[in-house]
Amino acid sequence: MQYYVMNCPLADQIVKGTVNAALQADPTLAASLVRMHFHDCFIQGCDASVLLDSTKDNTAEKDSPGNLSLRGYEVIDDAKDKLEQQCPGVVSCADIVAMAARDAVFFAGGPVYEIPKGRKDGKRSKIEDTINLPSPFLNASELIRTFGQRGFSAQEMVALSGNVSQPKSPLKYLEFEFRESGLAVYPLNPTMMDTNFATSLSKTCAAGDKAEQPFDVTRNTFDNLYYNTLSRKTGLLFSDQTLYSNPKTRNVVNGYAFNQAMFFLDFQQAMVKMGKLDVKDGSQGEVRQNCRKLN
Repeated sequence: MQYYVMNCPLADQIVKGTVNAALQADPTLAASLVRMHFHDCFIQGCDASVLLDSTKDNTAEKDSPGNLSLRGYEVIDDAKDKLEQQCPGVVSCADIVAMAARDAVFFAGGPVYEIPKGRKDGKRSKIEDTINLPSPFLNASELIRTFGQRGFSAQEMVALSGNVSQPKSPLKYLEFEFRESGLAVYPLNPTMMDTNFATSLSKTCAAGDKAEQPFDVTRNTFDNLYYNTLSRKTGLLFSDQTLYSNPKTRNVVNGYAFNQAMFFLDFQQAMVKMGKLDVKDGSQGEVRQNCRKLN
């Protein structure tokens, strides 16, 4: 927890100040920064591999279809620049991503929690590795298995699902998800989606690629409304709504829908656990001078 107390004591304050300034200008970035942390940790561990740019010889993780909608890279860059001025070569990009996610949760009204630090930045970022990202068209049983392979329980998976999605989603990024798992599947499973919501969603989709659909009405606030939408059968994605339709996860969804404090507690514990996935240390990693490229 106090990893930088001696060699960069202002690290936390610098990251928090940078994140707060960015979110005041664009509150929708809060969920995006949390989602970035999730996408980073799930592939090769929490090592900032998702930040590396592609080169002529390598297509990096960030250019995979599952990562094209990630936002907030400039916030991480800004924090890194300020930290390099204060304490050069000390604070890793991986730690900045983890701290930024923590601060984004709190800014949006979520729980306060502390995270251990000392992650090193990875030296590998390949598009083919992103095949391990959980797909938006997995059902609950498949999600349980996928998260279980990374050491998470079904309850932890449901808790993390509360903030890994964008607060609003441009349909151009969801086109494949809607066709393959959402609107194509829901008519075959009419009990999964509220009829009025399905009608409204169809009208939104008819507006074209630039149309946007919020995941819930409090799009910029960290709360438990996401779970309420699932219990009302108005979840936007198939992988979301299936959490309620599956008896193995329905009780967890209902619990979080009725008890926000319980969701907050479980979420922060799951986030700390996620932040420890396959951490690089020693010679396994480095502290990048620029988060977008290797030293």
